[in-house]
Amino acid sequence: MLKNINEIEFVIFDTETTGLDPASGDRIVEIAGVRIKGNQRLGVFQSLVNPGRKISEAAFAVNKISQEMLDGAPSVEEVIPKFMDFAKGACLCSYNAGFDVEFLNNELKIIGLNPLDDAVIIDALKMSRRLVPNLERYALWFVAKGLGIENKQEHRAFSDVEMTLQLFYKLRDILAVKGIVDFPAFSNLFGLKSKQLDNINNQRIAEIQQAIDLGLKLKIRYISGVSAAISEREVIPKEIKQEYNHSYLVGYCCSKRDERTFRIDGILHLETI
Repeated sequence: MLKNINEIEFVIFDTETTGLDPASGDRIVEIAGVRIKGNQRLGVFQSLVNPGRKISEAAFAVNKISQEMLDGAPSVEEVIPKFMDFAKGACLCSYNAGFDVEFLNNELKIIGLNPLDDAVIIDALKMSRRLVPNLERYALWFVAKGLGIENKQEHRAFSDVEMTLQLFYKLRDILAVKGIVDFPAFSNLFGLKSKQLDNINNQRIAEIQQAIDLGLKLKIRYISGVSAAISEREVIPKEIKQEYNHSYLVGYCCSKRDERTFRIDGILHLETI
């Protein structure tokens, strides 16, 4: 039985860092999270982290975390395991998740813990781009303001978590109106690339290829990457193609009476007819 999004526990989290590139030695200086299920808050986490290096002037200009604040902060060896315990069993979610996950994986590696390779991690930026298309920009504060969220972005981990959480609720409501409430479809649409999501897409690719081989028609439920509209289509599949790290179904759309291309990770439901 498919799980509803509201039955899943999420940890909405954010990091502040000494700079932009962990490969160049930048480190986490603050991490925060809120654990939720549905509309219920289950717990909060917030801590500064002593990075063992100086914070840059550019980073201080953004987050106002000073060297004096960090000198007395707990070490990464103390904070990161506590955060991982806090997030255990939950689905992680952040805004521009690739950035936060790269830094978190770097800290996990430094202290000898396993990276988040198999975890399902939701990117609220990816949600925003797909569900609120055609905005001028996709900075967290700009998207939030466009959806009526008045919090001021302070570029501190916990305040950014609060803003991301309110944005998450708004976007989840948009999904509910569209009828997207099951977690597998949700994670496939908005998750970072992972083994689990690759398995879902590989299964769909196999089903499409089988339909092509057998000359069968497909019925798909699809979310547009341009307008975020949901539609149901009957498609005579022609081929599967790879382009820009995405897989696409190419086929004759019976309702449009023309050849169309559908991104496979935008297919919410698929069956042969």
